[in-house]
Amino acid sequence: MYKTGLYSSDEKMCDLVCDRYAVLQVMSRFGISLGFGDKTIAEVCEESKVDTQTFMAVVNLLLNKNVADPSKEVSVRSLTDYLHNSHGYFLNFRLPAIRRKLIEAVDCAVNDVSFAIMRFFDEYVAEVTRHMNYEESTVFPYVNSLLEGKRPANYSMDIFRRHHDQIESRLRELKNIIIKYYPSGGTNELNGVLFDIFSCEEELASHNAVEDIIFVPAVERLASDDSIKVEKQEELSVREKEIIVCVVKGMTNKEIAEELYISPHTVITHRRNIAQKLQIHSAAGLTIYAIVNKLVELSEIKDTIKE
Repeated sequence: MYKTGLYSSDEKMCDLVCDRYAVLQVMSRFGISLGFGDKTIAEVCEESKVDTQTFMAVVNLLLNKNVADPSKEVSVRSLTDYLHNSHGYFLNFRLPAIRRKLIEAVDCAVNDVSFAIMRFFDEYVAEVTRHMNYEESTVFPYVNSLLEGKRPANYSMDIFRRHHDQIESRLRELKNIIIKYYPSGGTNELNGVLFDIFSCEEELASHNAVEDIIFVPAVERLASDDSIKVEKQEELSVREKEIIVCVVKGMTNKEIAEELYISPHTVITHRRNIAQKLQIHSAAGLTIYAIVNKLVELSEIKDTIKE
């Protein structure tokens, strides 16, 4: 039977794991190994060089769901490391493992529905990859700047919040499609992969909860610190703005060069300068920048986003 109420850092880590085995995933993303004997949560965290308050905030949020402002007194650096490791877990382990099982469960050579299901899954993985790569290339560098005492003028967590989609939603849709429409005799393989999809959907929802409820408020609190110096953003040239518009429309460097009558090498140089000025290194990040700064209208790039 689960314990009711919040867990405290003076409880034994082994009791926490035995009571709620889902905490094993939290431990792995904080880099905490097994073999800790009867040590308390605080002792295990200290040995693993993990901020105890941050670990407890994540654990109590995910296990109890009703923690009041868990973002207080957490380590933003430790939380960023946790989210970075979560991205590695989903992109390098969890989703590829589900794909392998899905291939075994639905034979694409048998019917068109199987092929469509695999394509749906691959498109979903591409969407999750774009989402997490955006955080790696844009959000985390912004947070690292704050931790170094500098506040970039061209970004804020409000931008992240407005564009933070719930990446587990399409996985829920895939699960429902398989359950309702896949012509199967109810194989163990298909039921097994469905179980994994259910579990992954919950894991992604928990990942989003950590970002929305702990990470974003904690970073905003850090950004409001008066001791952090606002970095003056270098102005973009007219040519650089033109190149950003081309990039967010999905054009290649060669196509941009032909459009603007410049060499591909010049395009690459401009893109490097844009990344340095804005501290944005992905097309997804530039798309958000272009929309916020009215360089393009959303209607101009909808088709590109879908692709």
